[in-house]
Amino acid sequence: MRGILFAFLGGACITLQGVANTWISHDIGTWQAATVTQLIGFILAAFVWMFTKDGRVAEMKQVKPMYLWGGAFAAIIIFSEVTAIQHIGVTFTISALLIAQLCLTFMVDIKGWFGIVKQKMKLPQFIGIGMMIAGVIILKL
Repeated sequence: MRGILFAFLGGACITLQGVANTWISHDIGTWQAATVTQLIGFILAAFVWMFTKDGRVAEMKQVKPMYLWGGAFAAIIIFSEVTAIQHIGVTFTISALLIAQLCLTFMVDIKGWFGIVKQKMKLPQFIGIGMMIAGVIILKL
């Protein structure tokens, strides 16, 4: 249950961040909005880290360098989401974003990328994605 609550919180925050970044980008530009919001996010994360003392800096050396680049995806995410919202609106952008996430996570699960245990996907999972895609197409019409 806790995982579902955090998933909903994260999803809500992604949407709110996208809308906020879109408005910020109108005033200062898209890459500037990405920079400002990531800086504020870094400061908040560092602040929470200091209070929770969850892990040590020395442990970061154990992380594969490839995974440290994960944060760079945030800049691309923000730019892409803001640009999409400006062109197609919030609802369609988030719908397309979720489908893209789901399709890529299917590939990660099926192929076992990044050390994830391979999962067997069955017809119901593929039907579910197909229904989501159909729903987004209907939503856009």
